[in-house]
Amino acid sequence: MSDNARSRAVLILLRWEKEGVPLDLVMAEALRQPLAEVRDLQFCRALVYGVVCWRGYLDALLARISSHPLAGMKPLTRQALRCGLYQLLAMDRVPPSAAINETVRLLKEAGQPRWLTGFVNGILRRVSRELDTLPRPGEPGEAGSGWAPYELLSHPQWLFARWLGRYGEEGALAICRANNAGGALTLRTTARIGRDDLLTKLRAAGIAAEVGRFAPTAVLLPGYRGAVTALPGYEEGWFQVQDEAAQLVVPLLGGIVEGTWLDACAGLGGKTTQLAELAGPDAKVVAVEPEPRRFELLGANLARLGLSGKVETRSGTIGDLAAGDGRRFQGILVDAPCSGLGVIRRHPDIRWNRQENDLFRYQAGQLALLSQATALLAPGGVLVYATCSTEPEENELVVESFLAAHKDFRVDDCRDCLPVAARVFVDAADCFRTRPDQGLDGFFAVRLLKYQ
Repeated sequence: MSDNARSRAVLILLRWEKEGVPLDLVMAEALRQPLAEVRDLQFCRALVYGVVCWRGYLDALLARISSHPLAGMKPLTRQALRCGLYQLLAMDRVPPSAAINETVRLLKEAGQPRWLTGFVNGILRRVSRELDTLPRPGEPGEAGSGWAPYELLSHPQWLFARWLGRYGEEGALAICRANNAGGALTLRTTARIGRDDLLTKLRAAGIAAEVGRFAPTAVLLPGYRGAVTALPGYEEGWFQVQDEAAQLVVPLLGGIVEGTWLDACAGLGGKTTQLAELAGPDAKVVAVEPEPRRFELLGANLARLGLSGKVETRSGTIGDLAAGDGRRFQGILVDAPCSGLGVIRRHPDIRWNRQENDLFRYQAGQLALLSQATALLAPGGVLVYATCSTEPEENELVVESFLAAHKDFRVDDCRDCLPVAARVFVDAADCFRTRPDQGLDGFFAVRLLKYQ
């Protein structure tokens, strides 16, 4: 195949579907060899993320019009058809003739037989003729249309059913629509520059920027589609990319005045750097991360923000730490590995990479992390448990199981730790929750106190 935006997109989708790894990683590796022009890169990215986001709808449409079952198609045929359909249905700037002809040409160059290229050509031309009669992705289905809401909104049936049961039809539809709409790039302003000054710098560079609604350090870039590294102040450490909901988790630790504080699952360092900035001069921060590549990026982020001297980083797990020097921490943040079902709007592939039984696998790991953290927490200390999931198995059910096994802990009201505008996200059980249809990533957090 020729190396162009469409063929590169198909290759990315083939590898993603085969390996089930995060789409961002596949995309980054596939685009290390750049495409000819910037617009080719933008087209490739838009096509890949569009196909992944709307895969459920595209497959439902194919099932209705194809004489050949979707599951029986070769992976290359399936991905090429999805790409062609998405261009016809959702990319208004692509002429239908180009969407059809380039898809067929791609398959011919891949050595596919004439009958198969004719089959693909026939399906795409039929859809092109019937565009005015087809429901568009994301539109509400008419009664009796034969289309299920989860198909039109491109979410797995099992996940839509869960949300339907918990939030009702209106709530489930709202979450799906928010996921499909995506989220504005959100920055957390660092101590190196005031938020107003950062807004001024961004606007002077022609970038639309606005203040966040809930977090006092949040800046939203609703129309920005460029590289984060190209933003003014990236190298200077003026900001960290972080959703508003995520920015509200670290403050739940309370006043970080003195003592030693632990980020038990540091990852790339979004919350670690925030914790370090909130820490007073008499407080010390330790960050633990077991995955080598993430640990390397954690160090790079700390250096970019000028915080390397404020954080002790440890490559390993909190289990390794517990078996080490016997330190006890005044506060511990456990931002636990989870299904990520609260951040689908930023990572559309998550909806297809997860199955319902995954929730119990994550739950087991989350409970293990909390149990390990208890051995590291000083009496009277605070433990904040957080996930970027909307699902009870990873959230309140984890907390219930933890409290049943650890009678020396209790849930603490976290409202006073939050800005006034954000206190609406604390429920009757004193748990912090946000959802995509509220304009935020879906997060859960709870503040747990250990008795003296």
